[in-house]
This record gives sequence, structure tokens and C-alpha cells, in this order.
Amino acid sequence: MQVIDRNKAMAIPPLFRLGFRPFFLGAALLALFAIPLWLAAWHGLLSGWQPAGGWLAWHRHEMLFGFGLAVVAGFLLTAVQNWTGQPGLSGKPVAVLAGVWLAGRIAWLADAPLPLLIPLELAFPLLAAVAMGRQLWRVRQKRNYPIVGVLTLLAAVDAEVLAGLARGDDSLQRQGVWAGLWLVAAMITIIGGRVIPFFTRRGLRRPGDPLPMVRVDQALLGGTVLIAVLQAAGPGLSPHPALAALFAALGAGHVWRLARWFDRDVRTVPLLWSLHLAYAWLPVACFGLAGWHLGLFASPSPSLHALTVGGMGGLILAMMARVTLGHTGRDLAPPSGMALGFGLLHAGALARVGVAPLWPLTGLCVAAACWALAFGIFVWRYGPMLARARVDGHPG
Repeated sequence: MQVIDRNKAMAIPPLFRLGFRPFFLGAALLALFAIPLWLAAWHGLLSGWQPAGGWLAWHRHEMLFGFGLAVVAGFLLTAVQNWTGQPGLSGKPVAVLAGVWLAGRIAWLADAPLPLLIPLELAFPLLAAVAMGRQLWRVRQKRNYPIVGVLTLLAAVDAEVLAGLARGDDSLQRQGVWAGLWLVAAMITIIGGRVIPFFTRRGLRRPGDPLPMVRVDQALLGGTVLIAVLQAAGPGLSPHPALAALFAALGAGHVWRLARWFDRDVRTVPLLWSLHLAYAWLPVACFGLAGWHLGLFASPSPSLHALTVGGMGGLILAMMARVTLGHTGRDLAPPSGMALGFGLLHAGALARVGVAPLWPLTGLCVAAACWALAFGIFVWRYGPMLARARVDGHPG
């Protein structure tokens, strides 16, 4: 608030005053409708309508590069002003970036011609990476350069998915999507390692923070990025004992992290237990994939959905709920029903990971219903906050 022109900031429509506003709202709306739409397609109810590459290609791509990347961008473009002391992206640049994101979603769903779809889709992650990079470069904040690197890699694997789409190569699309999932896991490793212990200590009024274990944090990040690179290249998609060992090591590292951050009073604060529970799905996914690489499990799908539904979806919902309150000038207490939303999301993750492999129809329907209800509650309770000015009268 000390580095912006207040009059200019207050003249901007509230929805575009900071990056979290349009991207949190847009991503939540996409999440709300995309999973029921995918379930309807899975049941054959949408046979007369096909998005680019078919419904499976659309589902895999949009839940990662449409939904997940939008929230990552919204969070980073908001947080960067606190990290650097420089004004965050706002006004027309935010509106243009949000418009590019929306155009990409419409183009994919409408089966737009590839010469239109591909540049629209790639523009969003590239522009987000450039915007972040410029902010950090101005103050030479080297600590956060890896975030720009991960965003750039996400744009690269998105390009790989689009190359697979153009060639009709499903394997190439899977390589890009799997790699993208673990790049998001790398982002969770970076951001989660900063905010979860900080929010926990602050929320419970505990003195200090756990001392950072830099080498362990770097090893977790490096190992996760290595997995993403191997998957983008192809070998990471085939079972191999060495990859089992790597996944098991990563899982153990994430468990160790959670144990250091944990405080038993977390269970009484929804904005905290939702973060810890979401992060706990990360080692579940790692150990599950270690088992798959050793031949203990027939399919990697449950483990991947532990990452996507429980880990990525859970952390996104928890972070959006907390960040929105803080950046709209409200007390850090979730509105009525949001704790239920957190619980529903994790119940849905359990259904997708534990029930769907045994009873596919029941598991998928329960998981989809829980997911949609969770994000429906968020849109209902937080949508007005995101679209309106801060309650304390400040810009942002």
C-alpha cells in the first residue's frame, strides 16, 4: 500500500485490482463445472460434442493447465508484491491476462482450429512467467528465480501436450501432462514449505518458525523436477525400480516436513487443517507411485489422483480461502460452510483414490459430487469477496 498511487488503484474495477481476484474466481468456476462435464462425457451423454482431442485429452489438460495453473498464477502475481516491495500486476494487464486464459479455455472446449488454439493456450503460461520474471528481476530477488523456472517449464510441457494434440499422439500428450503434474508438485514443495509452517505458527500464535532445512528442501525440489523431466522425455512413464526409490525418498521427505510443521491444535482451525491435510496427499501419491514402479499396483491412476484431487485440489481450495480473506481486508476466519467444503473435497479424494478402483461408477460419482459441492461452496461464499472492493477501504 506504500508503493502504489491510491487514486489510480481505486479507479480500477475491483475484479482486476490484483491477480488473485479473476484467477481464483475463474479457476473455481472451471472446477465447479469441469468435473461434472467430464463425468457426463464419461457416461456417453455428450457423444455429439467433442472438444479438441476428445474428452479425455480435454479433462487431462484443463484440470492442470486451465484450473491449476490459473490459481498458481493468481497466487504468485499477488504474492510477488509482498516479496519485492513493488506494485503487483493490476488493472488492464490483469484483465488482458485473464482474457487470454479465458480464451484458451473456450478455444479448447469449442474445438477451435489448432492454428488459433495453440498460440492462445501457450500465451497464458508464457505471459505469466514473463510478468513474474520482470517483477523479480527489478529487485534482483534471486531466492524466487526457481519459481520463474518452474513456470517456464510448465509452459514447455504445455507445448509438448499441444504438439501431441497436433500430431494425434496420445503418448506425447500424457508425457506433457504427467510432467506438468510434477511441476505443480514442485511448486507445492516451494510454496507449501514457506506458507504452511508460517500460517500454522501465526494462526496458533506460536513463537518462531521451524528452522528451514535448506538441503532437504532443495533435494525435494530437485527430485521432483527430475521426475518431471523424465516424464516429459518419456522414460518416467514406464515402471522402473530406480524411480520407485526416488518416489519413496520424496515421500519420506514430505512426511518428515509435515511432522516438523504439525501442531495438534491445527485440528481446531479449518484454515490450517485443510492445508496440512492437502499436503499429506503428496506423500500418499509418492508412496503409491513407488509401489506402481515396483509392480505392486496395477495402475498409477489412483496415485496420480491422490496428487491431483487431494494434493493439488485440496491445497488450492485451502490457499484460495485464506488468501482471499487476507487480501480483501477480512479476518482470517472462513465463512459459514467453508469447513464443510474442505471436508467434502477430501472425502471426494478418498472416493477417487480408494473407492473408484474397486467400484468405478460409485467412486467416480461420489468424487465428482464432493468436488463440485466443495468448489460450489467456495464460489457461493467467496465469489462476492473477489468481485467487490476490500472491506477496509484499501486498494488491492
